Amino acid sequence: MNTVSGTGQARQLAGMISQHHTQLLEGWMADLIGRLMRRDKIAENELRQQAAQFLPSLAGALESSDSFDIEARAWDDTRQLLTEISQSRVRQGYSPIDTASFIFSLKEPLFGYLRTALDDTPQQLSEAIVGTSILFDKLGLLTIEIYQKAREQVIMRQQQELLELSTPVVQLWKNVLALPLIGTLDSARTQVVMESLLQKIVDTGALIAIIDITGVPTVDTLVAQHLLKTIAAARLMGADCIISGIRPQIAQTIVHLGVNLEDVITKATLADAFVVALKRTGSTITYSKQAD
Repeated sequence: MNTVSGTGQARQLAGMISQHHTQLLEGWMADLIGRLMRRDKIAENELRQQAAQFLPSLAGALESSDSFDIEARAWDDTRQLLTEISQSRVRQGYSPIDTASFIFSLKEPLFGYLRTALDDTPQQLSEAIVGTSILFDKLGLLTIEIYQKAREQVIMRQQQELLELSTPVVQLWKNVLALPLIGTLDSARTQVVMESLLQKIVDTGALIAIIDITGVPTVDTLVAQHLLKTIAAARLMGADCIISGIRPQIAQTIVHLGVNLEDVITKATLADAFVVALKRTGSTITYSKQAD
């Protein structure tokens, strides 16, 4: 008995998708909606639109490429469509399983049409089902890969935004800035801190920057080095730094580590550092006694 080659299988599947487009779409939609774990996250009409776009794209790729090689140029539009769908699933809060189900749920409707068309040729039917299954496994894995990359980008963007939000630079007084630090100071955050502080120095022309570490739980050699780098960068921009929030435990740790902070002014509280900053900028605060 003659069998259908890989090329023949691709064309055969493309013709079947085009011929039974409407019925296939309805069967696929029913299965797809039934599989979705969070179907409230996307409107049915949007889901139907995506499915309606995918079917002709899939048929065109199969027809043009003459193969199940989804890396071929003929599959560019289909891969791009799956990229857009997978990325939208990330934004809408879907899981990787929900995303891959968009592809995997199309298997059974297609298998049904293959069984009907090739019922009299068992070997050809078996080969067609195996080839189609392998194709959809590739497409499903592609959606998961795209989903994971998009999710990682979202997480990295959120982390960057959190870093920026957690390092506000505040102008306390004319020529005086304050940078309150809360949490661990690592290399990535140091870069954000440095960029934020330097940009604020440029914008305001500040002469003094108070770096308050009251909210930093521990100071080790690495944290101390990060602080020194920030101070050095600020000095290059024409601003001196004062470190406030030096608690007894932190002072002992810094001495024990042998970190050289001799040329840096340190204070126990932000208020004490602010007083020093006012004096160094030639500013004074006058208290007036209110009448009883």
